[in-house]
Amino acid sequence: MLAPLDPVACAALADDLRDADYRSDRLREAWGVSADDAISRGMRIVAERALGGRTDPLAVLGRLFVLGLAQDTGSVAAALPRAGVTGLVDLGLAVDEGRSIRPLVLLRPQSFVDDSGEGEWWIASDLDETALQGALPESHVLGVGGASLTLAGLQLPVDAASGLDIGAGCGIQSLRARRNVDHVVATDISERALWFTRLNALLNGVDRIETRFGSLFDPVEGEVFDRIVSNPPFVITPRVDGVPAYEYRDGGMVGDALVEAVVSGVGAHLASGGVAQLLGNWETRDGRDGLARVRDWVESSSVPLDAWVIEREALDPLSYAELWIRDGGTLPGSPAFAALVDAWLHDFEDRGVTGVGFGYVLLRRPPSGDAPTLARYERVGTSLGSRALGGHLAQALAVHDRLDVLDDAQLAASVLLVTADVTEARHHVPGAEEPTVIELRQGGAFSRTLTVDPGLAALVGACDGDLAVGVLSDAIAHLLDVDPHALLADLLPKVRELLFSGFLVFAASEGVPSEGGGGVGSAG
Repeated sequence: MLAPLDPVACAALADDLRDADYRSDRLREAWGVSADDAISRGMRIVAERALGGRTDPLAVLGRLFVLGLAQDTGSVAAALPRAGVTGLVDLGLAVDEGRSIRPLVLLRPQSFVDDSGEGEWWIASDLDETALQGALPESHVLGVGGASLTLAGLQLPVDAASGLDIGAGCGIQSLRARRNVDHVVATDISERALWFTRLNALLNGVDRIETRFGSLFDPVEGEVFDRIVSNPPFVITPRVDGVPAYEYRDGGMVGDALVEAVVSGVGAHLASGGVAQLLGNWETRDGRDGLARVRDWVESSSVPLDAWVIEREALDPLSYAELWIRDGGTLPGSPAFAALVDAWLHDFEDRGVTGVGFGYVLLRRPPSGDAPTLARYERVGTSLGSRALGGHLAQALAVHDRLDVLDDAQLAASVLLVTADVTEARHHVPGAEEPTVIELRQGGAFSRTLTVDPGLAALVGACDGDLAVGVLSDAIAHLLDVDPHALLADLLPKVRELLFSGFLVFAASEGVPSEGGGGVGSAG
């Protein structure tokens, strides 16, 4: 039975947390960076030792709700003067065992950065394997992990009226969406997950998040949204006896069918110009590349969609199995671990799977029924962590739309700037006058490194917001003693790519706000 969520009690608890300065940076200061890292690896003893005998509210709450340790009843009461022990128990967050208070949930501060600036949430979730000292129950509601932070940072910082969070879990994507979206519908097949979503909205004072129970698009049949976000339960799990199916990560379908269902079905729920963003796994199966299979899913949509899909990494079957078996709390080297690995490998072998990709999917319903103009499927091996790249994605879409209506003559007449985070590296064979390799390196965005020829390097280096591309190309052709028409024809497609990926921007006078200019620095 889920405890009722009293808004007044939640507000009182939030006030207590605020007065205790219960923030991630303050906790990190209290127990140190190494202890903080150890907690992320499932070890809490370092933080316990660092806190020692401290009984101040920050230390008590840190032990109780970050480390998952029972605390002295009097200390908890002193740390929560408004909510009190009774309020904590009534909300279903802890159990009063007389002399001590035992936590039933984790309630951790989570800092974040987006295009609006820095912020902090309190995120409640189920006790993890460290607090439980064992494997997770299948109904476990996950807190904020690396994938959650990645997707939150990828959300477009563009205002919208309506949003949908599919598979809301603890609600972090809904919280992030509400920073730009007026009203968010959060769905999940777990009533407990929806309870956590509502709790976290109340604790953080975020309104207009509506929760609905149900699978995928069932709770929103016939509805459309300006923004859809989903960190779905995409983990590929064998459907055999003895293999746990965790609600937070396993969608109950075979292989990558759940991600396929989201990708192929989301278009019908996007308003004109609406954008969907999700994470997912996809299999390389029967010799068919994973990214190619994702393209098939997009093209099977009943609604034509623009698509930008990035595969961030790919794992072989054994590495994939080990990753997710450890995630469930089963220890390597144990008989249970070996049995689960065997089940995973049998499943992959039977279905012809030779690899699993992980990445980010952005889909857009073209405005006014227009035909799709973006079909970009690529591999970018950059780990984003909690970096906020939503602004870069929004800028890239705006640049794509501008380039789509810009012919080559108009592009040649455009004035461009190099973004401030771009550097150039030239590699020489010892004693050689000319470089053998020239690279452009991007400090922000997806941190791309591109190998370029001398002509393109010269053009990028000269893009300082003064002269048009065509004028610069003619001057470079003269210096290199090559045909100016051939050089321009070679450069313009490459310039389009550099604009989309953020190495170059249109000067402000060109009608698309620049992200900052500057010359190309030397990295070597």
